[in-house]
Amino acid sequence: MSEESTLILSPSPGDMARAAGLLRRGEPVAFPTETVYGLGADARSGPAVARVYAAKGRPAFNPLIAHVPDVETARELVIWTPMADKLARAFWPGPLTLVLPLREGHGIASLVTAGLETLAVRVPAHPTAQALLRAFGGPLAAPSANPSGRISPTTAAHVLAGLDGDIAALIDDGACAVGLESTIVGLIDKTLRLLRPGGLAAEPIEAVIGRPLQQHATTDALVAPGQLLSHYAPRAAMRLNAEESRRGELLLGFGNVEGELNLSPGGDLAEAAANLFDHLHRLDQIGRPIAVARIPGHGLGAAINDRLKRAAAPRDT
Repeated sequence: MSEESTLILSPSPGDMARAAGLLRRGEPVAFPTETVYGLGADARSGPAVARVYAAKGRPAFNPLIAHVPDVETARELVIWTPMADKLARAFWPGPLTLVLPLREGHGIASLVTAGLETLAVRVPAHPTAQALLRAFGGPLAAPSANPSGRISPTTAAHVLAGLDGDIAALIDDGACAVGLESTIVGLIDKTLRLLRPGGLAAEPIEAVIGRPLQQHATTDALVAPGQLLSHYAPRAAMRLNAEESRRGELLLGFGNVEGELNLSPGGDLAEAAANLFDHLHRLDQIGRPIAVARIPGHGLGAAINDRLKRAAAPRDT
């Protein structure tokens, strides 16, 4: 964009209208959701979405989530099913994304779907996200508001640390309550597949649908956001399942494994999820390798471990 600093906006109605105006002009605007801060652009405009890819340095084969204010808007974009309706009634608005076949005449830019015939769609619960969607009056394609592959942002400060001057505006409305990206479920054929674990644990979804979710294999093609092997990564190397730190390392603790920071001293996975990206940002600023304590694999622990494994995966330098 330019060398000017990013405009900081509040959640006031006047600033919502200002942000909506920027979006209509094709400018990217960062905004809070209950999961993480998103970087929004008009999902119907290829040039606007291209600015999001450019700001993030995001690979163009990695699809984006379209955020909409309600189920009625989602039904205009995708082929709706009884199972989608069941899940939406149970978990929308909230941290669940559904991947469904595109409806004819959907109007979504092909850059949003990375050329796929499906769309990832979500109704966020955050009141500021809802206010922005309604002020804008259309779907917003919004990945996390951070440089691609880096730690996701859960505060406005995180957004500015990575994207200040590269995006038009940022709506600052405090820290995100969930702290992990949305859970993504694919309803592409007659199967229900967990494409990405996230801020909604798999167990309540399985309770609603009455059967286990099928798992997405890492060897399968990309069909949803957040499936790159190396993702959410700090600048320094990471080591997982640590009992203690080695020489030169910073330790991110959990439960009774103490460190420079602790995701949840009481072993609460919801607290750990909310703290994960913020704590990684804080340790990453120190610039030393990070060791992370073992996290249980049940409930939200599955999503936390998914993010940690991708953050620790080998990557190009």
